[in-house]
Amino acid sequence: MARRRAVTEDERGAAAERTRERILQAAAEEFGAKGYSGARTAGIATRAGVNQQLISYHFGGKQGLLDELRRRWAEREATLVPPGASFDESFSTYLDATLDQPEWSRLVIWQALGDGEGMTDAQRDRLRHAVEGVRLRQENGELTGGLDPEFVLLLAYVLTFAPIALPEHVHAILGVDPLSEDYRARVRDQLAKVLNPG
Repeated sequence: MARRRAVTEDERGAAAERTRERILQAAAEEFGAKGYSGARTAGIATRAGVNQQLISYHFGGKQGLLDELRRRWAEREATLVPPGASFDESFSTYLDATLDQPEWSRLVIWQALGDGEGMTDAQRDRLRHAVEGVRLRQENGELTGGLDPEFVLLLAYVLTFAPIALPEHVHAILGVDPLSEDYRARVRDQLAKVLNPG
């Protein structure tokens, strides 16, 4: 009978990393479906197909999972839109990122409804920075100056998150799958007409 080859340290590390990724994906799905308050580590473990103790081992528990998901989103967001991108390009990029990962987006909606610890100071700072970015685009003539920059940003957020928060309404109003390319193309076109009426 052949002897089994010993598992190398690199193989163990790769297996642990795959397990961590499965747990994080399961956490995003569980938080998206039930909110932070409603999610349970047992449900996350079941989704990931792992022993519940591995969640504590790798992340320290449910809060550690949420912290890691938020850290990853902030890291991704920092490089999501290339420097010098137009407002249209920025909006399209955020729209795609939101609709391509609806479970992550639902987590944002749960947080906005008061689930968990609420909005962080870093999130508030990013929104203030985004309003100032819109104001600068208006001053530079890229966007119409006829709208408040706060309203422009809010409108972009509403169009981005409506397919996640109100999918049946979006479908009934527009007659398209809320996550589809048809929805994305239509809102990009219509928002551009609102913000660049000339």
